[in-house]
Amino acid sequence: MDQRTELGFYTLAGHSSSPRDLVDEVRTAEALGLGSAFISERFNLKDACTLAGAAGAVSTSLGIATAATNHNTRHPLVTATFATTMHRLTEGRFSLGLGRGFDMLFAVMGLPPVTMAQLDDVVGILRRLWKGEMVMGHDGPAGRYPLLNQDAAFDFAIPILLTALGERTLEFAGGLADAVVLHTFFTDDTLSRSVAAVRRGAERAGRDPESVRVWSVLATVGDHLPEEVRLRKLVGRFATYLQGYGDLLVSVNGWDPAALATIRANDVFAHPPGAFDAVGTIAQLETLAEVIPAEWLAAAAVGSPAQCVARIADQFAAGADSVILHGATPTELEPILAAYRAQPPSGIVRSLPANPGWMTAPG
Repeated sequence: MDQRTELGFYTLAGHSSSPRDLVDEVRTAEALGLGSAFISERFNLKDACTLAGAAGAVSTSLGIATAATNHNTRHPLVTATFATTMHRLTEGRFSLGLGRGFDMLFAVMGLPPVTMAQLDDVVGILRRLWKGEMVMGHDGPAGRYPLLNQDAAFDFAIPILLTALGERTLEFAGGLADAVVLHTFFTDDTLSRSVAAVRRGAERAGRDPESVRVWSVLATVGDHLPEEVRLRKLVGRFATYLQGYGDLLVSVNGWDPAALATIRANDVFAHPPGAFDAVGTIAQLETLAEVIPAEWLAAAAVGSPAQCVARIADQFAAGADSVILHGATPTELEPILAAYRAQPPSGIVRSLPANPGWMTAPG
């Protein structure tokens, strides 16, 4: 089937107790013609390196990216080796996606928080190693390393992808990365402003603003799914984000902080059983659906397959180059993909490489 390289999905979306499900998801995604599989990381059963290797082993055309892992949880030589191994394993379909992560989590793990200076430094180290350079006597924000070396024969073009949410980080990503992954539940206006921030950052860094591939992330919850599943994927996922960084998400979207205060005052939200998308009861999710403003949840693709395709089209109209259909398995996306193929949105760049980190193929 013709591959839609402008579309991707997250494998093992959200919480998963069965990492082997990735194998079937990747095979199904490739059969349905999806372009890329994105791999998030959680410190339980979702190790990015293991999952990326499995995805690469059972696919032949699907792009694969971590979105995201954190550079501070591995030595840079280990991360560099992960990327070069994936590059060779997939014959150039892999993109290394990094992110800043969460300061509170790193604090309890005994790790320093990730800064933009560190990311800039470590990306420079990785790119030098991938070009066969020896890094000697390095002393920078990413750490002190007397000698780092892989192979002098290496001359690999491996794209760096950064996940970003706030304007400063988006501008930074535009100046450094080959591709940028945005965040779920961005309004169309926020998406447009975010794309502009990436392009602005690239231009300030002396780069071609159009050379950075920007992926929007669109929660996709079609009405062909059972109601309980839709509730968990939409309300549960949104409430989980509010648990983690509600102030930032509300600020980025320009939403009313008073509405967030109302949500936080609700007894269900104030006494969570854990992450709502994983362990929230249906009754709890129904209660949250009543207090979360409908306009906030509208920053998603819901309804019939045709309605979901219309929301995908909105992402391209707002400036995104590509769209990750988030929170759904390839099987759950099948009727939406069929409607998309029947009437593709306008404004799509159809010559995008399979590798999700490239806007144009290198060389």
